[in-house]
Amino acid sequence: MKSMTLTEFFQKHSEVAMAFSGGVDSTYLLYNAIKLGAKVEVYYVKSPFQPQLDMDEAVEIGKSLNVRIKIIRINMLQEEKIVRNAEDRCYQCKSKMFEILLKTAAQDGFSMVVDGTNASDLEENRPGIRALRELGVRSPLRECGISKEEIRRFSKEAGLCTWNKPGYSCLATRIQTGEFITKEKLQRIEKAEQYLYLSGFSGYRVRMNGSIAKVELQEKQFIMAIERRKEILKELQQYFTSVYLDMEARDE
Repeated sequence: MKSMTLTEFFQKHSEVAMAFSGGVDSTYLLYNAIKLGAKVEVYYVKSPFQPQLDMDEAVEIGKSLNVRIKIIRINMLQEEKIVRNAEDRCYQCKSKMFEILLKTAAQDGFSMVVDGTNASDLEENRPGIRALRELGVRSPLRECGISKEEIRRFSKEAGLCTWNKPGYSCLATRIQTGEFITKEKLQRIEKAEQYLYLSGFSGYRVRMNGSIAKVELQEKQFIMAIERRKEILKELQQYFTSVYLDMEARDE
């Protein structure tokens, strides 16, 4: 059975609320919704799990598309099911986030909420997709069969600045499952990753295990990290007792 196109989706659903992260997927989805004439209310959910840098970038991307991003602030650290960081943490977090987003969108007059999940995202690898399905959140890119590779290609053709933006996951994913999530841990990780960003790295992760940090980088950035080893250690050892470079390179 042939998937519908984005044009057909937004012709059928011309008024939507959109969960926006500023990543390659949600930016491409927003660009198309605007281009196709849909009425879109755009929301960014800010919790301690999202770094300030990420939110600021999302707002700037919104401005480049002439869209004002509404910020919804949630303190996930008040949610026991989330901060205990069990295997279902992502599911619990996504459920809470979209429950609040759906309520806010309804108050603003929107009955449909969409997000940027694409056809390459598999439910078994992304527990949050189950939460979206249970709550009735629609994922046009996935429903239209558009893969991550296609989104990057189409975004480049459209001149979107996000076409080659590395994938990103929230700060909570940096903390080992079963280890309690705290504001202090999240802040240490955010400061370490902000330093890497300002130092010219991209696609990084600073994984935390106790007081130890494991830095994940793309292979092409290994040499830069080794050349700046002392500088990186001096900075990151402010937040962690030990810092290691993971020699298993992250995907591009």
